[in-house]
Amino acid sequence: MDLGLKGRNAVVLGGTRGIGRAIAATLAGEGAGVAVCARNAEQVAAGVAELKAAGVRATGEAVDITDGAALKSWITDVATELGSIDMLFSNAGAMAQGGDPASWEQNFRLDVLGAVNAFEAARPFLEASGEKTGDAAFVIISSISAAQADRAGSYGPIKAALVHMAKGLARQYAAKKVRVNVVSPGTVYFKGGVWNMVEQNAPKMYQDALARNPTGRMATPQEIASAAVFLASPISSFTTGSNLVVDGAISNRVNF
Repeated sequence: MDLGLKGRNAVVLGGTRGIGRAIAATLAGEGAGVAVCARNAEQVAAGVAELKAAGVRATGEAVDITDGAALKSWITDVATELGSIDMLFSNAGAMAQGGDPASWEQNFRLDVLGAVNAFEAARPFLEASGEKTGDAAFVIISSISAAQADRAGSYGPIKAALVHMAKGLARQYAAKKVRVNVVSPGTVYFKGGVWNMVEQNAPKMYQDALARNPTGRMATPQEIASAAVFLASPISSFTTGSNLVVDGAISNRVNF
């Protein structure tokens, strides 16, 4: 299926590993220009090289997403370099699991303020894209942990805040043709990722997590990326304010 992304440009926060890397590669495969950022400069350079090898315009920079000024400056530079920002993906996450103040702050600064600052910087360019093409998109990667709690912690509530924020932005900017949606994954496995580390260091915990999912496995980054890119594409032009759960039925919630 042609998603109608040729000639469009996207910014992907946390675009060098796991879900973010898969999002960037999927966009490139659809013919979109891509800008990625992450903290590791070597990974950014490697990611940009891969994207360029796919035959699209690509750029990237090592950016600390918790540094609001640096993030905004980079996004503005990307708009100038690529000529537009038609899609924004907020994928970076601190992944702090604790309930202590430091974990709350870490998750809030990266997950929430990162998304807030990125959207604030990209908004005028997204609005311009919406006016020109009739459709621009902001997609946030949250987590099914937003909807369930086995114990007190900072991770789930922070992810829930992103879902709430997205709904408000969707309504606020609908008239500007800027859509805002969320993808909430369940457990996602890739080499070097969280669940790979759990598999190596806490095998029983890993097996228990597998057993909780009726599919008997975890998602691949590509399965989450496919959902995110679909939501950002003109194919989904009437979908906004939605939270798409992609968890293999690991949760028992009913999405009315």
